[in-house]
Formats: sequence, C-alpha cells, structure tokens
Amino acid sequence: MCSQMRWRLCWENELELADHVELAKFFRATYGPTGAFNAKPFEGSRSWAGARPELRLIGYDVDGIAAHLGLLRRFIKVDGIDLPVAELGLYGIRTDLERLGISHSIRAMLPTLQDLAVPFAFGTVRPELQRHIRRFGRYGPVTVFPHVRVRSTLQEPRLDKPPTRIDDALVVVLPIGRSMSDWPSGSMIDRNGPEL
Repeated sequence: MCSQMRWRLCWENELELADHVELAKFFRATYGPTGAFNAKPFEGSRSWAGARPELRLIGYDVDGIAAHLGLLRRFIKVDGIDLPVAELGLYGIRTDLERLGISHSIRAMLPTLQDLAVPFAFGTVRPELQRHIRRFGRYGPVTVFPHVRVRSTLQEPRLDKPPTRIDDALVVVLPIGRSMSDWPSGSMIDRNGPEL
C-alpha cells in the first residue's frame, strides 16, 4: 500500500469544496457499513463528524481517496491535570484496503507530529481496533490504556440530552516530545470539546 499511496498533508483551510465532497463520500462509504447512524454526519459536503480537524493526512491511490487521518491540537485534562496533545481521529481506510492497517497512516503522520513539537499524540478507538493499534507498536512506542473514561462535549447542544457524554474507550498515546513517564496516570480524561 505505501509504495502505491500518495499522501497529501493539508491544513483545513486549504481544502476546496470538491475536496470536502469527495471526503464526505469517502466517510459515508467507510463508516456506513458500521451503521447508518455512523454515516449520517457526512451528509452532503460535510467531511467531519465532531470537532473539525486542523490538519488532515489524506492517502490517495489509483481509485481515489484510500485513507484519512485528522489531527487537532488541544488541551485535555487527565484526572484534572492539563496536558497539551495532538488528538488523532477521524480515521478511515477504504474497505478494500482494511487489512493493510491504521499503522501506515500514523507512520506517515509522525514527521508532522514531531514538527508540531507536541508532547503527546492522543486518540481513542473502539475496542474492535485494539489489535490494529497494538500492531503499530512494532514501529514505535505506543501505549494503549483500557478502561479509561473519556468525557466529551456533544458537537451541538440538544434539549433532549446532557451537554457531555462519557465513553469507556481505549486510549492510545504516542510520546512525541516527552517520555511516556510524563503522561499522568488517571482513569478520567476530559477532552474539553467534541471528539475528533
């Protein structure tokens, strides 16, 4: 996949309307098989689900968009301790390439994370992706924390729901500018915004 993949790293304001339309179609096709509700945020030309990324890594091959990984710098709180991170999310890979893994996208993003000089990259994944994430550990230091509660705000306030939700997720941390020993221990992370 890597030799046939062309990677495009772009800031959010560099995307044209045609890019958003193509990405929205890609996400509907990628997330739709996991449930119609998961594809719903990508109706029309909307190419993000929760928080909007500031940087995107988009992989292309001869068939168009093959992979996507979003990045958003933010402060999170780990059991009340403020921590700057680059949140990684909005991951997708075209269904015909799924067995090639998330690790290719993260490895392609590593130089950018180092250039941004963030102490850690942080993300959350569904338990079903645990094997894929652990495989990435062969290429670099990655720590997966199970049984961590992550509080996020809803993207839009609603009268029928509380303004935040708490998920039990697998938390993935990559040390970038600091050592993993500097990551605070804790069982609750406040994302201070919607999930990427």
